[in-house]
Amino acid sequence: MTIIDTDRLQQFEKLPGWRGRMVHSANMTFGYWDFDASASIHQHQHRQEEVWHLIEGEVEITIGGQMHRASAGAVAIVPSNTPHSVVALTHGKAIVCDYPLRKDFAP
Repeated sequence: MTIIDTDRLQQFEKLPGWRGRMVHSANMTFGYWDFDASASIHQHQHRQEEVWHLIEGEVEITIGGQMHRASAGAVAIVPSNTPHSVVALTHGKAIVCDYPLRKDFAP
């Protein structure tokens, strides 16, 4: 399937306050996330490069020990194998793309 209506995908809660819908291509993972104010993602790292595009809201994202404040329209690039964490300052939405494919999110 090459055309996917992301609104029709099954939503799941990965962490408290982080609800997502996932799309996988042959080589990439796309997460469509809705998040609540104060929801957080603990510090972690993985082999995938990760690109965050904030659609709505505001977050603090820490990448490699440097904290950045990002709001709607911002793009944050997390290099592979780099520790990172996120705290939602408001409710919002983000699209998060990982390369290569995140098999831990694959069906």
